[in-house]
Amino acid sequence: MPEISRFFGAIITMYYNDHPPPHFHVRYNQQKAIVDIQSLEIIAGQLSPRLYKLVQEWATIYQSELMENWEIARNNEPLNKIEPLE
Repeated sequence: MPEISRFFGAIITMYYNDHPPPHFHVRYNQQKAIVDIQSLEIIAGQLSPRLYKLVQEWATIYQSELMENWEIARNNEPLNKIEPLE
């Protein structure tokens, strides 16, 4: 599962040829979640409210890049890195 970004210890990844809806994975210590790219809602797992807010902020900024990576991943091509939240 390729890493596409990392910020404040959170690792953002995407699987190749993954199931819909378009989403990305977040890992931070023992926390794991799957976040829908379009709604930015957690569709599986759990994050602390603070981490979820940071992930939402980052994903809002880079939503189009996330969708682009989703399409790239569906074609099994190398994913683009996305800038971290600063």
